[in-house]
Amino acid sequence: MQAFTDARDDDTADEVWLVEHDPVFTLGQAGKPEHVLIPGDIPVIHVDRGGQVTYHGPGQIVAYPLLDLKRLKIGVRDYVCKIEQAIIDTLAEWNIEGARKDGAPGVYVAGAKIASLGIRVRRGRTFHGLAFNIEGESTAAFARINPCGYAGLQVVALSDLGGPSSLEAVKPVLLEQLGRRFGLDWRHEAAPPQALTD
Repeated sequence: MQAFTDARDDDTADEVWLVEHDPVFTLGQAGKPEHVLIPGDIPVIHVDRGGQVTYHGPGQIVAYPLLDLKRLKIGVRDYVCKIEQAIIDTLAEWNIEGARKDGAPGVYVAGAKIASLGIRVRRGRTFHGLAFNIEGESTAAFARINPCGYAGLQVVALSDLGGPSSLEAVKPVLLEQLGRRFGLDWRHEAAPPQALTD
Protein backbone atom coordinates (compact mmCIF):
# COMPACT_ATOMS: atom_id res chain seq x y z
CA MET A 1 0.00 0.00 0.00
CA GLN A 2 2.96 2.33 0.59
CA ALA A 3 4.19 1.60 -2.95
CA PHE A 4 0.71 2.30 -4.36
CA THR A 5 0.52 5.57 -2.41
CA ASP A 6 4.02 6.66 -3.46
CA ALA A 7 3.40 5.84 -7.13
CA ARG A 8 -0.05 7.38 -7.51
CA ASP A 9 -0.63 10.74 -9.16
CA ASP A 10 -3.54 13.16 -9.39
CA ASP A 11 -5.34 10.88 -11.87
CA THR A 12 -4.96 7.61 -9.96
CA ALA A 13 -8.34 6.17 -8.98
CA ASP A 14 -9.04 5.70 -5.28
CA GLU A 15 -9.21 2.11 -4.09
CA VAL A 16 -10.11 0.18 -0.98
CA TRP A 17 -8.42 -3.14 -0.21
CA LEU A 18 -10.17 -5.66 2.05
CA VAL A 19 -8.01 -8.42 3.50
CA GLU A 20 -7.98 -11.05 6.22
CA HIS A 21 -4.50 -11.30 7.75
CA ASP A 22 -2.70 -14.18 9.37
CA PRO A 23 -2.28 -13.53 13.12
CA VAL A 24 -0.02 -10.54 13.80
CA PHE A 25 0.37 -7.79 16.39
CA THR A 26 1.22 -4.41 14.89
CA LEU A 27 2.83 -1.54 16.77
CA GLY A 28 2.06 1.88 15.31
CA GLN A 29 4.33 4.91 15.47
CA ALA A 30 3.22 5.65 19.04
CA GLY A 31 3.40 1.96 20.00
CA LYS A 32 5.11 0.98 23.23
CA PRO A 33 6.50 -2.55 23.53
CA GLU A 34 5.24 -2.82 27.13
CA HIS A 35 1.69 -2.94 25.74
CA VAL A 36 2.49 -6.31 24.14
CA LEU A 37 1.99 -8.49 27.21
CA ILE A 38 2.26 -12.10 26.00
CA PRO A 39 2.95 -12.29 22.26
CA GLY A 40 3.61 -16.03 22.34
CA ASP A 41 3.80 -17.38 18.78
CA ILE A 42 2.17 -14.31 17.19
CA PRO A 43 4.68 -12.06 15.41
CA VAL A 44 5.02 -8.42 16.46
CA ILE A 45 5.84 -5.95 13.70
CA HIS A 46 6.37 -2.19 13.68
CA VAL A 47 4.32 -0.29 11.11
CA ASP A 48 4.20 3.33 9.99
CA ARG A 49 0.56 4.03 10.90
CA GLY A 50 -0.66 6.12 13.77
CA GLY A 51 -1.66 4.59 17.06
CA GLN A 52 -0.49 1.98 19.51
CA VAL A 53 -0.71 -1.82 19.39
CA THR A 54 -3.48 -3.87 17.82
CA TYR A 55 -4.10 -7.38 16.55
CA HIS A 56 -4.98 -8.55 13.05
CA GLY A 57 -6.04 -12.09 12.27
CA PRO A 58 -8.61 -14.50 10.86
CA GLY A 59 -12.24 -13.50 11.37
CA GLN A 60 -11.44 -9.81 11.03
CA ILE A 61 -11.91 -7.50 8.04
CA VAL A 62 -8.92 -5.22 7.59
CA ALA A 63 -9.73 -2.41 5.17
CA TYR A 64 -7.16 -0.17 3.56
CA PRO A 65 -8.84 2.89 2.00
CA LEU A 66 -6.33 4.42 -0.44
CA LEU A 67 -7.89 7.83 -1.00
CA ASP A 68 -6.77 11.23 -2.26
CA LEU A 69 -8.04 13.58 0.45
CA LYS A 70 -7.09 16.66 -1.58
CA ARG A 71 -9.27 15.51 -4.46
CA LEU A 72 -12.10 14.67 -2.05
CA LYS A 73 -11.60 18.06 -0.35
CA ILE A 74 -11.64 16.66 3.17
CA GLY A 75 -9.20 16.92 6.07
CA VAL A 76 -7.77 14.14 8.21
CA ARG A 77 -10.20 14.66 11.09
CA ASP A 78 -13.18 14.46 8.73
CA TYR A 79 -11.65 11.38 7.08
CA VAL A 80 -11.46 9.58 10.45
CA CYS A 81 -15.05 10.59 11.30
CA LYS A 82 -16.30 9.31 7.94
CA ILE A 83 -14.61 5.92 8.45
CA GLU A 84 -16.10 5.65 11.93
CA GLN A 85 -19.54 6.59 10.61
CA ALA A 86 -19.29 3.98 7.84
CA ILE A 87 -18.64 1.32 10.50
CA ILE A 88 -21.47 2.65 12.70
CA ASP A 89 -23.82 2.52 9.70
CA THR A 90 -22.64 -1.01 8.86
CA LEU A 91 -23.45 -2.13 12.41
CA ALA A 92 -26.90 -0.54 12.09
CA GLU A 93 -27.67 -3.00 9.27
CA TRP A 94 -27.87 -5.62 12.06
CA ASN A 95 -29.58 -3.28 14.56
CA ILE A 96 -26.39 -2.85 16.58
CA GLU A 97 -25.67 0.60 17.99
CA GLY A 98 -22.06 1.65 17.51
CA ALA A 99 -20.52 4.79 18.97
CA ARG A 100 -17.39 6.91 18.92
CA LYS A 101 -15.36 7.62 22.04
CA ASP A 102 -13.66 11.00 22.57
CA GLY A 103 -9.89 10.76 22.33
CA ALA A 104 -9.95 7.06 21.38
CA PRO A 105 -10.49 6.58 17.62
CA GLY A 106 -12.49 3.56 16.58
CA VAL A 107 -16.01 2.26 17.07
CA TYR A 108 -17.42 0.85 20.30
CA VAL A 109 -20.53 -1.08 21.28
CA ALA A 110 -21.55 -0.63 24.93
CA GLY A 111 -17.96 0.41 25.70
CA ALA A 112 -16.29 -2.58 24.00
CA LYS A 113 -14.19 -1.91 20.91
CA ILE A 114 -15.42 -3.56 17.72
CA ALA A 115 -13.28 -1.65 15.19
CA SER A 116 -9.84 -0.04 15.41
CA LEU A 117 -8.39 2.71 13.26
CA GLY A 118 -4.76 3.35 12.42
CA ILE A 119 -4.06 5.62 9.49
CA ARG A 120 -1.27 7.42 7.71
CA VAL A 121 -1.53 10.33 5.30
CA ARG A 122 1.28 11.20 2.92
CA ARG A 123 0.99 14.09 0.44
CA GLY A 124 -2.74 14.18 1.12
CA ARG A 125 -3.18 10.48 0.33
CA THR A 126 -4.27 7.86 2.83
CA PHE A 127 -3.02 4.39 3.60
CA HIS A 128 -3.40 1.87 6.42
CA GLY A 129 -6.97 1.96 7.72
CA LEU A 130 -9.33 -0.03 9.92
CA ALA A 131 -9.75 -3.46 11.49
CA PHE A 132 -13.32 -4.68 12.09
CA ASN A 133 -13.90 -7.72 14.34
CA ILE A 134 -16.48 -9.99 12.73
CA GLU A 135 -16.09 -13.57 13.98
CA GLY A 136 -16.02 -14.15 17.75
CA GLU A 137 -12.72 -16.05 17.80
CA SER A 138 -11.01 -13.02 16.24
CA THR A 139 -10.96 -11.28 19.62
CA ALA A 140 -9.15 -13.90 21.75
CA ALA A 141 -5.64 -12.62 20.97
CA PHE A 142 -6.49 -9.15 22.28
CA ALA A 143 -6.06 -10.59 25.79
CA ARG A 144 -2.31 -10.75 25.05
CA ILE A 145 -2.02 -6.97 24.59
CA ASN A 146 -3.29 -3.67 25.94
CA PRO A 147 -5.44 -2.90 22.89
CA CYS A 148 -4.62 0.54 21.52
CA GLY A 149 -2.52 1.10 24.64
CA TYR A 150 -5.45 0.75 27.09
CA ALA A 151 -5.08 -1.89 29.79
CA GLY A 152 -8.27 -3.90 30.24
CA LEU A 153 -10.02 -2.51 27.16
CA GLN A 154 -12.83 -4.90 26.26
CA VAL A 155 -13.04 -6.04 22.65
CA VAL A 156 -16.08 -7.52 20.91
CA ALA A 157 -16.94 -9.05 17.53
CA LEU A 158 -20.01 -8.61 15.37
CA SER A 159 -21.04 -12.25 15.74
CA ASP A 160 -20.94 -11.89 19.55
CA LEU A 161 -23.70 -9.29 19.19
CA GLY A 162 -26.02 -11.34 16.99
CA GLY A 163 -24.56 -10.21 13.67
CA PRO A 164 -23.13 -12.52 11.01
CA SER A 165 -19.86 -14.40 11.48
CA SER A 166 -19.20 -14.45 7.73
CA LEU A 167 -16.81 -11.81 6.45
CA GLU A 168 -18.38 -12.22 3.01
CA ALA A 169 -21.75 -11.12 4.43
CA VAL A 170 -20.25 -7.94 5.89
CA LYS A 171 -17.82 -6.86 3.16
CA PRO A 172 -20.41 -5.54 0.65
CA VAL A 173 -22.21 -3.59 3.38
CA LEU A 174 -18.96 -2.02 4.62
CA LEU A 175 -17.89 -1.17 1.05
CA GLU A 176 -21.27 0.43 0.36
CA GLN A 177 -21.09 2.52 3.53
CA LEU A 178 -17.50 3.63 2.86
CA GLY A 179 -18.50 4.57 -0.68
CA ARG A 180 -21.51 6.50 0.59
CA ARG A 181 -19.43 8.47 3.10
CA PHE A 182 -16.78 9.44 0.55
CA GLY A 183 -19.09 9.88 -2.43
CA LEU A 184 -17.37 7.04 -4.29
CA ASP A 185 -18.84 4.14 -6.22
CA TRP A 186 -16.87 0.98 -5.50
CA ARG A 187 -17.71 -1.09 -8.56
CA HIS A 188 -15.69 -4.01 -7.29
CA GLU A 189 -13.33 -4.84 -4.50
CA ALA A 190 -9.78 -4.03 -5.58
CA ALA A 191 -7.39 -6.95 -5.26
CA PRO A 192 -4.45 -6.09 -3.01
CA PRO A 193 -0.98 -7.27 -3.97
CA GLN A 194 -0.31 -10.91 -3.09
CA ALA A 195 2.39 -9.87 -0.60
CA LEU A 196 -0.23 -8.09 1.49
CA THR A 197 -2.44 -11.15 1.75
CA ASP A 198 0.32 -13.68 2.51
